[in-house]
Amino acid sequence: MTPFLKYSLARLGLFGLVACVMLAVPLDISAFLKLMIALLITAPLAYFLLAGLRAQAAEHVVGITQQRSEKRERLRAALNGDDDGGESATKSD
Repeated sequence: MTPFLKYSLARLGLFGLVACVMLAVPLDISAFLKLMIALLITAPLAYFLLAGLRAQAAEHVVGITQQRSEKRERLRAALNGDDDGGESATKSD
């Protein structure tokens, strides 16, 4: 399971927990408003409680981005005919 998926599921679970608590509280407001309040409560909770998972997900995304950029540069070098993987777009004689 990827770190991004773990973070997303943890965030969704946290919202579900807070939403259940809000819906169980006997207030005279609509269920939609209770869910919106749960969403507002979940945001700061997730910021503090899920900081480690968020950092892991960010590192994972950065790693994937670096891999894609390296692959793109290798492909460009191969298409330009550079055997050494140089950065120049044209060869000088």
